[in-house]
Amino acid sequence: MTVFHFTGIKGSGMSSLAQILHDTGKKVQGSDVEKYFFTEEPLKERGILILPFSAENIHEGLTVIAGNAFPDEHPELVRARELGLEVIRYHEFLGDYMDQFISVAVTGSHGKTSTTGLLAHVLAGYGPTTYLIGDGTGKGDPDGRYFVLEACEYKRHFLAYDPDYAIMTNIDFDHPDYFADVDDVFDAFQEMAWKVKKCLIACGDDDQLQRIQASVPVIYYGFSAENDFVAHNLRRTESGTTFDVRVRNESYYTFHVPQTGDHAVLNALSVISLCHYEDIPAEIIQERLDTFGGVKRRFTETKVGERVIIDDYAHHPTEIRATLQSARQKYPGREIVAIFQPHTFTRTAKFLEEFAESLGEADQVYLCEIFGSAREQNGDLTIDDLSSKIEGSRILSVGDVERLLEHDDAVLLFMGAGDVQKYEKAFTSLVKEGKTA
Repeated sequence: MTVFHFTGIKGSGMSSLAQILHDTGKKVQGSDVEKYFFTEEPLKERGILILPFSAENIHEGLTVIAGNAFPDEHPELVRARELGLEVIRYHEFLGDYMDQFISVAVTGSHGKTSTTGLLAHVLAGYGPTTYLIGDGTGKGDPDGRYFVLEACEYKRHFLAYDPDYAIMTNIDFDHPDYFADVDDVFDAFQEMAWKVKKCLIACGDDDQLQRIQASVPVIYYGFSAENDFVAHNLRRTESGTTFDVRVRNESYYTFHVPQTGDHAVLNALSVISLCHYEDIPAEIIQERLDTFGGVKRRFTETKVGERVIIDDYAHHPTEIRATLQSARQKYPGREIVAIFQPHTFTRTAKFLEEFAESLGEADQVYLCEIFGSAREQNGDLTIDDLSSKIEGSRILSVGDVERLLEHDDAVLLFMGAGDVQKYEKAFTSLVKEGKTA
């Protein structure tokens, strides 16, 4: 029996794929650094072996799946080639694997993780569904009919996929360490659009997606009346949003999402559009919308005393605005405190003004040191450069998180794609110990 060895098994996509193969009866193991990552929890729950990186892990009988973060010179990959073993890059393996299902690739500069999780949950209420989500969550159904996957545009990795459907949530300039500008990002998405085999579902409110072309039907969704699927008559409350949907100017159904923020409505509308195309009854869609519990690190809430602590992956100005809007809708009248850790020096430098503007919508801003990437040089940029552009902002270290205690009836948003969670954990521990300002 072939054993699949994952080099870099704690990567969010790698962990998810390992879970899928395990769930469908394959023998799986993997290796990674010994530092803890939340993506290892579902692996341990399944009893999947996780080893420290070593060439000694590689032996006859393995098929090696290599994480995209690791070069061909990695000792495990060198050893595998010496033994004549098959070495497959993560996105290439996934591209072949998905061909056995009705596949849906969910992509976009923002919102793809939440939309992938929601779509997987809704489809699973209708038929057997295998899914891979970029938060390190995966599930394999041996009888799977649908395959839902988060498809990342970074380094054009999503071009390894030829999905039946694609959902495109938006096109925005991100990953400035790879893409030159928004036109370069658009070109990548356009190339992806040509690879879709059945139908492309795109947000028509996004100016970039308005000019996307495909060799299959393009269905647009959004708030604008010109879209094929239109969400209108929105009723926003602290417990979510209710909205009516028109399909090509005909009344379809009234839906409710238990999440706050207009982006949650758009995510749901993309799922509704796909399900309508697949003839899934509206009643089933609504039943599953009601029971969706969210995905990891996307507006994940913890209540400690009078405070609400929210963990969110927001690391781009557009995402910060969406997260702040969600908090305002759900907790009207409460003080909103943003604790933000910029992710990569290149992104911080490129969007310095935009970060300042988006964070300025919070009542109080704390900034953590920039979380750099091993791929880049930091130059002369420091967190002070961002702080100087946000009036009243404060710089926070892990050692002085007690400063946050003065916000005793607040919503504290810990945002970032680095290790901002260590600030959150340090603060939560202080609160649980009963410390006061």
